[in-house]
Amino acid sequence: MDSFKQDQPTASLHFLDYWRIIRIRKTVILAVFLLVVLTTTLVTFLLPESYSSTVTIEVKKDSSTLDRIGGPTAVQGFDPYFLQTEFEKIQSKTVLYQVITNLNLADFYRDARKLEVNLKPEEAYMLLKGDLSVSQMRNTELIEITVFNENKAMARNIANEIAKVYREWRMNLSDERFQEGFDAINQQLEKAESDLKESEAEVNRLRASLEITDIDEASSRNEQFFDMQTIQQFRNKHDLEKLEYEKMMKRLHGMEALTSIDQLKVALPTSFPDSALIVNFAGMFQSEADAERQLAGLLGQFGRDHPTVMSAQAELDKARETIKSRVEAMLIGQKNDALALSNNLVELERTIAAKEAEFRQKSSNIMPYISAKEEYLRRRNVRDSVAMKIAQEKINYALNSTFIVGVINPAEEGLRPVRPNKTLNIALGVIVGLVVGVGLAFFIEYLDTSVKTIDDVERALQAHVLGVIPQNVGSLLDEGPDSPHAEAYRVLRTNILFSRKSEDQNTITVVSGGAGEGKSTTLFNLACIFAQNGARVLIVDSDLRRPSIHKILRVSNSVGLTNYLLGQQPIEEVVQTSSLPSLDVMPSGKLPSSSMGILSSVRMKQLVKELKSRYDFVFFDSPPIMGVSDASVLASEVDLTLQVIQYRRYPQPMTIRAKQMIEKVGGNLLGVVLNNINMAQDENYYYYSGYYYDYYSKQNDDDGDQSGRKNGHPATKDEPASRLDLKKY
Repeated sequence: MDSFKQDQPTASLHFLDYWRIIRIRKTVILAVFLLVVLTTTLVTFLLPESYSSTVTIEVKKDSSTLDRIGGPTAVQGFDPYFLQTEFEKIQSKTVLYQVITNLNLADFYRDARKLEVNLKPEEAYMLLKGDLSVSQMRNTELIEITVFNENKAMARNIANEIAKVYREWRMNLSDERFQEGFDAINQQLEKAESDLKESEAEVNRLRASLEITDIDEASSRNEQFFDMQTIQQFRNKHDLEKLEYEKMMKRLHGMEALTSIDQLKVALPTSFPDSALIVNFAGMFQSEADAERQLAGLLGQFGRDHPTVMSAQAELDKARETIKSRVEAMLIGQKNDALALSNNLVELERTIAAKEAEFRQKSSNIMPYISAKEEYLRRRNVRDSVAMKIAQEKINYALNSTFIVGVINPAEEGLRPVRPNKTLNIALGVIVGLVVGVGLAFFIEYLDTSVKTIDDVERALQAHVLGVIPQNVGSLLDEGPDSPHAEAYRVLRTNILFSRKSEDQNTITVVSGGAGEGKSTTLFNLACIFAQNGARVLIVDSDLRRPSIHKILRVSNSVGLTNYLLGQQPIEEVVQTSSLPSLDVMPSGKLPSSSMGILSSVRMKQLVKELKSRYDFVFFDSPPIMGVSDASVLASEVDLTLQVIQYRRYPQPMTIRAKQMIEKVGGNLLGVVLNNINMAQDENYYYYSGYYYDYYSKQNDDDGDQSGRKNGHPATKDEPASRLDLKKY
């Protein structure tokens, strides 16, 4: 069996689709809207009125905490969390419990709210906190404390009392913190005094044991200073000579590594920048170069064994030997100088060591006293700093402690109630009601999977919609050919005639997925339209279990289709005429319980062929295809099948399954008919029959007015007394 889920093209929603949902679900939207607004209004007017009083305070950071001695001073910068922290402190139990006690709020709340039991502190605290609002005044560092209460005098008293208690609590907390810091720094002062006395005793002891006076101390300090200067001078000289020695040894090692005259010419000016030495070597280098050029010129004229060439070669060798011996002599002199410099460094090191030993010997006698004296002076500075810090903090605390919390604007009695805000509450109720109503409407629409638009049908069933039938359609025989509903069936008839493939396809059945979708009414009115157009039409009531055609035409159902199929009577005796000359009807007849499945007999197939030749069009009514097999049999035997789908009645999977069952038995599904459309509510279908309906209604009203005026009484549109309610068919 085919699955319900098929690959279907998705359709994008337009603004008009949303507007259509709102129009269709306007009852839900209006009901929810009115419910929310009425509830909000009722609750708003039932709530007791409350007044508000606001006290404005300025809050500063507590600067009573003493800074650590010798440490960085705390910087009072901007703290984004400071005011938020103070908000929570103001609403804390520490503050509000004291306010409840001072104003006896537990009894006040009990009496004001007519409670029979005494309130616990926690309950009174929750009531007070619920009536309290703490906020920051915009673009300032001020705090506003607002209290709401039914009694405007009590609201004022509570607000002022909260500010008072909070201020006292902050000041007491500041006093405690200052006292803790003061005690800690006093301990530091006592320790500094004790250390100072200990250092003073040690200095006096050393002075007595070493027999040192202030003059001896001063001279000793001067002598130590000069000795240190002398030692430092020797160290500087030693460092300079050591640096010169290292440079000299580096030059010697570089010269010893040279292996040719050319390397010597390049390295000598940089290694020994002395001008006299460079000039001396320059003359020798020039002589060597002249001898080399002379030898090169003679070799061009004579052979190497020629006496003149040999003489020139001897001159060149002599010049080079002179340079070599001069370099060796220079290196020997440099080595001697380096050795002398090394010996001098050793001597300086001995001198420095002797001077340092002598300095240590001289200092060993007086150094303990000097160290003890310096420690004494350091401890005295610490003692003086601590004492000054204590004096400074006492002055600062005396000046700033009263400015930790200041009341800028005390609370006053409110002039008019502020709670509940009736205008705001009702406005919010209107907005919330509208939003909830619309949201619920869209949610219900989302849950509703029934057919809503032509696009839904064509997208889900992949079939064309041949006609759209409005609501409250009755029998066209009763309404007449000029009925506003008749035009919808004329459109359907025209679409059927143009959609069938050949003119000999004249047997039609109308099926539906479920009961109550209006297939019998659709079939009957469609047959009437064909008959009114001059065609010979027969209606066969093939719904053997719940026949309805005889009720619409008000004819007898004693004989009919079942009598013919059982061979009891011929066609002529089971066909009846109607008030419309070209319209005949074959009722269903009585169905014996033993004749189930009679429509699938050979005689039924012969009947279809016989009726095709006798009538221009034959319409077979059928039961719902989802519940009875008769509809499937009829769909397989007739030429054309129409599927009726009632607007917003059954889910789409059911209509899809009905179409699949028609195709599975080989039925020729010509198209779909949408039934029971509310033209006034859904403007998407208005253009199908709304124009004709409005035109006919206007024309009918004009005719009725004229008829009424002629007869001397108001025109009325009376319906036939015997008209049946066809919605259930």
